[in-house]
Amino acid sequence: TGDGAGPGAKATSPFDTGPRAAESPVDQTLAAQGETLFKSKTCSTCHGFGIRITGPDLKGVAQRRSAVWMEQQMLHPDVMTKQDPIARELLGQYAVQMPNLMLKPEEAKALIEFLKKKDAMEPTPAK
Repeated sequence: TGDGAGPGAKATSPFDTGPRAAESPVDQTLAAQGETLFKSKTCSTCHGFGIRITGPDLKGVAQRRSAVWMEQQMLHPDVMTKQDPIARELLGQYAVQMPNLMLKPEEAKALIEFLKKKDAMEPTPAK
């Protein structure tokens, strides 16, 4: 199996191991920067919270994914869809390639803190 691409299989990724991003405390200063970046870098064009726009709904993403996976997806979305099973699965599901917005690592970290803060404000119920 390996890539988890079989029917009903859940894709896994070497970047998505370990604790979920939401398990670490939110850096409020970075989260505020991330909120600004979410708008200025046009993330909100494709992503919402509790709503599907063009790309995946981001509500609960910090509880579903590791910070490492989210950072890789933000910094290298084009590479991720070629090499990462979860990113490939999302591309298949949404049929839209996330553009590479040429984020700096510190911008990706700020965006992750913003996503963690959003998830902390609106907890996703356990399934």
